[in-house]
Amino acid sequence: MSLPGQLVRFGCVGVAASAVHLVVVSALVPAGILPLVANVAGFAAAFHVSYYGHRGWTFRRRGGSREYGRMLGVSLAGFAMNEVLYAGLLAFTPLDYRVALAIVLLAVACGTFLAARGWVFTRPVESR
Repeated sequence: MSLPGQLVRFGCVGVAASAVHLVVVSALVPAGILPLVANVAGFAAAFHVSYYGHRGWTFRRRGGSREYGRMLGVSLAGFAMNEVLYAGLLAFTPLDYRVALAIVLLAVACGTFLAARGWVFTRPVESR
């Protein structure tokens, strides 16, 4: 698949994963969970949407423990960056926690795409 096609599909899967992430955080914070703690739960829920969406649709690759482990590593590195940026925005700006999280999710997405395309999903395309 062409790079522009992958970018569009990556964006669609990313929007779905981000929506799951935001919904989980938005449900937990009003229930009394701190935003940074709720963010961990949001990440855990969104990771599977991201992995299976990118594996099956964005990059159309075979999956296995190799790809799952690599994507988990990339996602954890992205999440570490996410938490640092999110904490900074929460501490140093007047932004609502949902707006701050949306900004962070968009910022981290670029690096995730490059790592997923160039390292995680490198096995041959499945015949369909």
